Amino acid sequence: QVQLVESGGGLVQAGGSLRLSCAASGRTSSMYTMGWFRQVSGKEREFVASIGWRFSSTLYLDSVKGRFTISRDNAKNTVYLQMNSLKFEDTAVYYCAATERIAPLTRVELYDYWGQGTQVTVSS
Repeated sequence: QVQLVESGGGLVQAGGSLRLSCAASGRTSSMYTMGWFRQVSGKEREFVASIGWRFSSTLYLDSVKGRFTISRDNAKNTVYLQMNSLKFEDTAVYYCAATERIAPLTRVELYDYWGQGTQVTVSS
């Protein structure tokens, strides 16, 4: 079992930046592909970014490319999501997820472990 705890959310003006962190505990290992997803009330959970465990290859939602960066520090069992040039439409609850599959993944159902989420609110 792996436990994931997100932090770093908050209220920011449009154009600002936030860095989300996801700390893993329990049966921790660097051998997890990690993902960030977001969800707005009443809508489905949406893929944002993913980083594979083997080569740290990455995938991004098209609308965040060039603005968001996912990274990992395996020594700290932590994955980060640096969010720059934030827009009102980035407002959501952001979730961290983990899977033992190798490659970065976009589908919600392929992740095995989830955090509780952290709220990101961007004011226009």
